[in-house]
Amino acid sequence: MFTGLGTLLNVVAILIGSALGVLIGHRLPERTRGTVTDALGLVTLVIGALNVVALLDDPFQEAAGAPLLVVLGALLIGGIVGSLLNIEHRLEQFGGWLQRTLVRRSAGSAETAAPDDSGRGRFVEGFVDASLVFCIGPLAILGSLSDGLGRGIEQLALKSTLDGFASLAFAASLGWGVAASALSVGVVQGLFTILGALLGSFLAVALVSSITATGGVLLIGVGLRLLRIKAVPVGDMLPALVVAPILTALVQLMR
Repeated sequence: MFTGLGTLLNVVAILIGSALGVLIGHRLPERTRGTVTDALGLVTLVIGALNVVALLDDPFQEAAGAPLLVVLGALLIGGIVGSLLNIEHRLEQFGGWLQRTLVRRSAGSAETAAPDDSGRGRFVEGFVDASLVFCIGPLAILGSLSDGLGRGIEQLALKSTLDGFASLAFAASLGWGVAASALSVGVVQGLFTILGALLGSFLAVALVSSITATGGVLLIGVGLRLLRIKAVPVGDMLPALVVAPILTALVQLMR
């Protein structure tokens, strides 16, 4: 097996699941598609809560002293940086550009290149929300690192199976924007795979736990978005995933 096979498998699973979801989705009534999205939102909340349990990991407790404060600090600093960089808006812009490009190429003429606002919004929602769900979480991070370290792709194989079914459900409700999230998965997991290959075994368990716990909070935000309870700007908070291990390392050095 070659390095990066796990991410490639994940991308293919999302594309296949999305295609099947789009084929099935238009046959389902709006109410049923809404129910599917609500179910995904609830499951996302559960997955996020399970990830937050990483706050209780012994190495994280020993390194940070007060892990919850580290996660809070990471979210605050990351949120400020992300909002200043306008990451959420840039993700939405990229999703809109990607949709227009795909529509233009599939139609073969400029006259059909501008989709209606509702279709664009649905595509962007599918791309952004699916990207956040598929890219945030312990399997995405740990699986990619494991692949880069040469320890196998078992975790990413499991994630690929889960993402395949999830993308089917997402695409049945949100359309082709979910398939575009495969690009995000390829980039993010590819970077973590390269990071694993470069760092070797030097990445401490406490640092991984800080990323996992912070990612869990972000996933809860995604769940709230899917349930339409609160449009949490999760995209703006993504830098927290970088800030969390940095804060953990700094606290550990000062103790």
